[in-house]
Amino acid sequence: MTKPRVLLADDHRMVAEGLKSLLAEEFELAGIVEDGRALVTAARDLNPDVIVADISMPHLNGIDALVQLKQDNPQVRVVFLTMHRNPAYARRALQAGALGFVLKHSAPAELVLAVRAALQGRTFIAPDLAAEVFRSAGKKEADPAAALTLRQREILQLLAQGHSAKHIAAALSLSARTVEDHKYRLMETLGLENSAELILFAMKLGLIP
Repeated sequence: MTKPRVLLADDHRMVAEGLKSLLAEEFELAGIVEDGRALVTAARDLNPDVIVADISMPHLNGIDALVQLKQDNPQVRVVFLTMHRNPAYARRALQAGALGFVLKHSAPAELVLAVRAALQGRTFIAPDLAAEVFRSAGKKEADPAAALTLRQREILQLLAQGHSAKHIAAALSLSARTVEDHKYRLMETLGLENSAELILFAMKLGLIP
């Protein structure tokens, strides 16, 4: 019987190798990537049955990568494996279309269960977070990221990672002036005054560690 194929995305190679060993008995490894943009490309090329991804990754975070993948394939199955215990991250992931949210310290016990659930189209949330996530599901909480476009979040993440406007422009096929315009619109939209506040905001969103 052919094993389901899993694509791993984590910028810590040792973590990814550990996950590979954890999943090897039931699943075939389709590939390992180390940043969000590579994840989007690999998912399109390899068409895995399930993607296991971190949220905080270079170039493009896991949630925004999922948003892009959903545009290509609404049926894509993604399980997030993260160190972020804040239920807000889980809510954002589920709203983006994730089928699983597992905490890294619980991976040995829960990751295989989450991947199995995703293959069946079911949602798995880490038991440590499930009660908080469902308890707040009906509350209308303002999501500061909701006011930003996908392109703005992408630029915000790259700025927060310390890349220059020129480097970001080259990476995204934009002009440096367009990147600077996005930066100032970001600050205006979010009510921020300087680059340091932009970095703090990006950290709160989980765009950078």
